[in-house]
Amino acid sequence: MQTISEEYRGLNRQLHAQDPSYGTSGGDYAPAVLDVYRKIGAASLLDYGSGKGALAEILKLNGVGCAEYDPAVEGKDTPPEPADLVYCGDVAEHVEPAYIEAFLDELMRVTRKTLLLVVCTRPARKFLSDGRNAHLTVEPVEWWLPKLRARFHMNELQADKDHFVFLGEVVV
Repeated sequence: MQTISEEYRGLNRQLHAQDPSYGTSGGDYAPAVLDVYRKIGAASLLDYGSGKGALAEILKLNGVGCAEYDPAVEGKDTPPEPADLVYCGDVAEHVEPAYIEAFLDELMRVTRKTLLLVVCTRPARKFLSDGRNAHLTVEPVEWWLPKLRARFHMNELQADKDHFVFLGEVVV
């Protein structure tokens, strides 16, 4: 299932190479990820859109292993295996509009139990080399919720003017 165009993959690889801070926000959510991981009794964890791997580094220090997937990072671009807990933070807004449904279907495929999704709802401060804002899908939480609820049972939602955090279980 294709979730990114080759052109966009290349633009993101370029941004990863040029900007040391691009793809490092995962570590900010390590406490929340660890909390959910322990609460659900997860045996496996996937950082979907892991970027430079900041989350995996922190989790490792806490004795938790984490598989990493990022289609724009060489060595992390092999489609991932399912995991009990999938964390996907600051990724959805980067997905090309034509691939949103495939991306969400892929999140459903790789999530065995629980999805922790963080979505930014404002334009990014970074730009791609073709001049576009790095956030290609900037939509309010109300736009995302029907798509998420069609795939996941919502356990929790926290939202503010800039982002939202969705915690959900796979709909069986």
